[in-house]
Amino acid sequence: MSDDTALWAALADHRRRAIVALLLERPRTVGELVEACGLSQPGTSKHLRVLREAGLVRVRQDAQRRVYALDPAPIAALDAWLAPYRALWNESLDALGRRLDESPADAAGGPSDRPEEPFPPGRRRPDGEATRTGAPVPGAPTPKPPSSKE
Repeated sequence: MSDDTALWAALADHRRRAIVALLLERPRTVGELVEACGLSQPGTSKHLRVLREAGLVRVRQDAQRRVYALDPAPIAALDAWLAPYRALWNESLDALGRRLDESPADAAGGPSDRPEEPFPPGRRRPDGEATRTGAPVPGAPTPKPPSSKE
């Protein structure tokens, strides 16, 4: 299994992601992780082994205790892999923000360049289609589903 695949596989389990989130705060012993996650000690150790083998955590011996800490290098590699996707979302959200900033009157409830819906929400248009809420109006005609031919 490649390093990237091992990282993603390790993070695929929600319990391991919870352990990573706890280790993000500070290094912890197995006992602390057992208590915080509500898992059994063997179960927690199994998840820690997967995280360790994926390179996400380091372990050090402290007398009788094993202390686990997050290794930032693999997290940085995942962050670098996600960067183009983050940029894509940021561009889209920035464009949305600019569009919203262009029509302050609309945001304030004033007149806008957007045409008003001639039918109140929940009412049907003359073609039988529901308006924004999609809720049918009692007594309004309902379009018939297409008939299936066998």
